[in-house]
Formats: sequence, structure tokens, C-alpha cells
Amino acid sequence: MTQACDPRVAMISGANRGIGAAIARALAEQGWRLSLGVREPKKLGSAHFAHRYEALDAKSERLWVDATTERFGRIDAVIANAGILSTKSVVEAGDDDVDAILEVNVKSPLRLVRAAWPHLAKSGKGRVVVISSLSGKRVKAAQTGLYAVSKFAALGLAHAVRHAGWEVGIRTTAICPGPVATDMIRAISTLSPSEMTRPEDLAKLVLLVLDLPNTASLSEIPVNALIEGGY
Repeated sequence: MTQACDPRVAMISGANRGIGAAIARALAEQGWRLSLGVREPKKLGSAHFAHRYEALDAKSERLWVDATTERFGRIDAVIANAGILSTKSVVEAGDDDVDAILEVNVKSPLRLVRAAWPHLAKSGKGRVVVISSLSGKRVKAAQTGLYAVSKFAALGLAHAVRHAGWEVGIRTTAICPGPVATDMIRAISTLSPSEMTRPEDLAKLVLLVLDLPNTASLSEIPVNALIEGGY
């Protein structure tokens, strides 16, 4: 069977829960083969290929990409979903806090894309999806200031990757949700789940951008469940 007839392969970081797990379920239902990047692969079981991914380990992304291509022989999409949240203002945060959140939310996705780049380019229609945030488009409160700094950078990264890959058919989209009904957000938010976007809603958007032709690419998608000025 030729590569063109083979099911497409997607790498999803942070696929063990929340948004990442919802994206994995949606892609699996559409016949995608999955390479899931998680800290503890054994906890995911054997339904899909899982590999250790630790965003604070600068060797992790290359090892995961190499294992993915050894298993499947191709990479068609990278979904950079893993991230960490901070509730510190930029004044409260120390240098270690800044370094950690930029490492996980910005530098690790960049390393992952770099490592997968030749394979994405080879397909002629490679896709990169960066799960950013509406916090990458505005700073809503002092307590989310450091997080916003990292997500502004993640959004900028998505646009930079979009330009870098355009001529070789790689299309990049940043998805920018407001509060999402995940364990991480529910632990710090006073909103009810009905006032938040569901992870499954974002998974539908990921499916949409993965299937769009090269001639109808979306650079970013702001998403919310409650009316917010401008979005």
C-alpha cells in the first residue's frame, strides 16, 4: 500500500486528559493513527501508541518523533496541546516560574515542530495545530499575567511556523479558547461547566483544520462560551 493510501498519523502532546484526550478520541474515530506524548505512557494502556514526552526535557521531543516515524513511517500532523498554567502576576513570578512556563508552553512545542518538520514537509499537506488561548490575545487579570505572556508567545510561534512552512505545504493554526471545562481550569475558576467550552468542542475544530485544503487555511481561531469583547 502506498503512503498516500495509508491512514494519516498525528502526534498529540498532553494526550492523557482534558483537551488532548478529547482530540485523540475525535481523531481516532476518523481513522487517524495516533502517537500520544505523555509523561507516563504505561498509564494510557495499549489502544494507541504512546511515548514518553516531558516538556522540561529538551531531548524528549526528538526521541518521541524518532519513535513515531519508526512505528508509522510518517507524520502528517503535530498538535501541540500540552501546557501549564500559572496564577501569578508577572511581578509575583520569579525567574524560575518564567523559565518553566516558557519552556513548556513555547520552547517545547517549537522543538517538537522542528523535529517533525521533514516529515510534515514530505507529506505536502502537513498540519501543525497549536493550542494557545484567548490569554494569548489579551491580558484579562493580573493573576493570569504570566500565563498570558506565555500564550502570547505561543500564538506568535504559531504564526511564525505558518510562514516558515507555507511553501512546502505545511499549514499552521492556533486555536485560542477561553475557559475550557477541564480539571485544570475547574480547580481555579468560579465558572460553571455550562459557562465553559468543552474539550470536545475544540476537538471538532482540530478536525476541521486538519481536513481543510492548503488553499483554505485558518491562521487562528478564537473560541469562547461567554460573550467577551472582540471575541
